Amino acid sequence: MNALIEIAGLTKRFGAFTAVDDVSFSVARGEVLGFLGPNGAGKSTTMKMLAGFVTPTSGSARINGHDVESDSVAARRNLGFLPEGAPVYPEMTVLGFLRFVARIRGFSGGEARDRVDQALSLATLDGVRHLPVETLSKGFKRRVGLAQALLHDPPVLVLDEPTDGLDPNQKHEVRTLISRMAPDKAIVISTHILEEVEAVCSRAIIIAAGRIVADGPPGELARRHPSGKLEDMFRAITTPHAKAA
Repeated sequence: MNALIEIAGLTKRFGAFTAVDDVSFSVARGEVLGFLGPNGAGKSTTMKMLAGFVTPTSGSARINGHDVESDSVAARRNLGFLPEGAPVYPEMTVLGFLRFVARIRGFSGGEARDRVDQALSLATLDGVRHLPVETLSKGFKRRVGLAQALLHDPPVLVLDEPTDGLDPNQKHEVRTLISRMAPDKAIVISTHILEEVEAVCSRAIIIAAGRIVADGPPGELARRHPSGKLEDMFRAITTPHAKAA
């Protein structure tokens, strides 16, 4: 399997504080990677560097062979990114916002309409397409953010807390969608919901204090703890002074 995401020695310092410390990993087509860590571990910073929104202090990131710094436009064409909070234009309707996204992605005419309709369908937004984004619940706003990430059918998806604010049925729908898309894409999901990792991820990376402390299939990581539970494994290696796994 070819790697669609390649991260090598990625480091980010803010003054004397090192948020991400020499992180390296790759993600192949067909993999769904759960990116886990406690608050402040460096998850969101790593994902923002991968998406080209934060410049690394050192190291590199490539999306489908394109360096996110030196070849940023091509890298972003290959990326669907759902950031934390998924900022959108609140005064726009859902349909208006997705049409805007289609235009800036370079689509027009019938192709733009098809892309928007497909995104609305995938994110289950047809029923709210004419409502202003600012009137929607947190869960629906999250799904609007997911729709914009999926609109151009990119080979790489980077999703920061994709089910945040969703009710149980909506979470199930999003997890089912991720599983359906997985064979054709490389997907990274940053989440604190370990149940989500066990449900949809073929692999998990645990990061603590900016460094990778575990990497493997969720079931294999769970078996490293005497209880056989991923939750206990996660807690054991992300508490202060825990040794790398």
